Amino acid sequence: MIHVGIAGIGFMGMIHYLACQRLSKVRVRAICDQDPQRLSGDWRSIRGSFGPQGRMMDLSGVSRYARLEEMLSDPRLDVIDLCLPPAARPAAAVAALRAGKHVFCEKPIALRTADADRMLGAAESAGRLLLVGHVLPFFPEYRFVYQTVVTGKYGRLLGGSFKRVISDPRWLADFYDPDTTGGPMIDLHIHDAHFIRLLCGQPRTVQTIGRMRGDVAEWFHSQFLFDDPRLAVTATGGVIRQQGRPFTHAYEVHLERATLLFDFATIGKQAVLATPVTVLTDSGRVLRPKLGSGDPVDAFAAELNEVARSIASGEPSIALDPQLARDALLLCHRQTQSLVRRRAVRV
Repeated sequence: MIHVGIAGIGFMGMIHYLACQRLSKVRVRAICDQDPQRLSGDWRSIRGSFGPQGRMMDLSGVSRYARLEEMLSDPRLDVIDLCLPPAARPAAAVAALRAGKHVFCEKPIALRTADADRMLGAAESAGRLLLVGHVLPFFPEYRFVYQTVVTGKYGRLLGGSFKRVISDPRWLADFYDPDTTGGPMIDLHIHDAHFIRLLCGQPRTVQTIGRMRGDVAEWFHSQFLFDDPRLAVTATGGVIRQQGRPFTHAYEVHLERATLLFDFATIGKQAVLATPVTVLTDSGRVLRPKLGSGDPVDAFAAELNEVARSIASGEPSIALDPQLARDALLLCHRQTQSLVRRRAVRV
C-alpha cells in the first residue's frame, strides 16, 4: 500500500483525491491546504474545465494540515502529491524530498527551467523519486497513439498535428500571470509539448506564430523541426476570447501505413465527439479501436497507479519522467520566444 499526502486542494487536488479512491493499492492518508473550509471537506467552490465539480467530501480517517511542514513530518506518508500552484511547487518539492518523501508533482514541473533543474538535483541528492503528472499519455485516446508508435504496428512515425484550445478561464484571476500560473502555453499546451517530446524526442528548432496577452502567449501555432527531416510536426494551442467552447483537443498522426485521427470538444455544456479515435489504413480500411472508459478521472487513476508502481518497484516511469517534464517546459519557453521574436529559435 502506498500512502499519499496531497498538498493543495484545488481542482487538481480534488481530481487526484477522487482518482486515489478508485485504486486498491493507494490510500490518501493526509491533505494540506490553507483554506479551513476545504480542510473541513467543503469543496463546493472548486471548479475546472472538465470532469466533476466540487462537492461535500467525507474526510473521515484523513489527517488534515494547514502547513506543509506539518504534513512532511507525518511518518506514515510515502509520497507527497503536489497540487499547489505552479510557482509554489519547486520549494515544496525540494522540502519534501529533503524530508525523505517521494514526490509526485502536478504539471508543469515548474515555471522556470532553473527551478526544474533544482528539483531534479534535490531528488538525486535525496535518493528519492520525483515524478511529474503529465497525464495525457494515460488518456485512452493518447495511450493508443503512444502504443501504436512504440510498437511500430503501422511503421515509422512521420509526424502529425495536435490541437488544444480553451475558452478564456475567467474564474482564474492569475491565469495570464507568468510568475504564478504561466498562461496558456505553460498551463495548457505543455500537455502536447510533453507528448510530442515523448513521441519524437526534443525538437532542434521551433517557429511559432500567434498573439500575446501581456507577457504570455494567448493563442499560437507552432512548427517543430527535428534532426530527422522526415518528421513534420505542428501544434495549435491557447485561448479564444469567446465563451461557448470551453475545451477542445484533437490530433492527426501520420505513420507509414496508417493515419490516426481524433477530435473532441465541449460546445456549450454538451460533449461533441466529432471524430472518435479512428485508424485509416493503407489498404483503405477505417478502423475504430475499442478504448477504455471515457471518464477523465480514470486517466488520473491510471497515472496514480503508475506512481504507485514506480515507488513500489523503485523503477523510473517513462511517461512521468522529470527530465521529459523539464524538456517540455523548455520547449514551451522557446515557443514563446519564437512568437515574440517573430522568427525560428533553437531549442
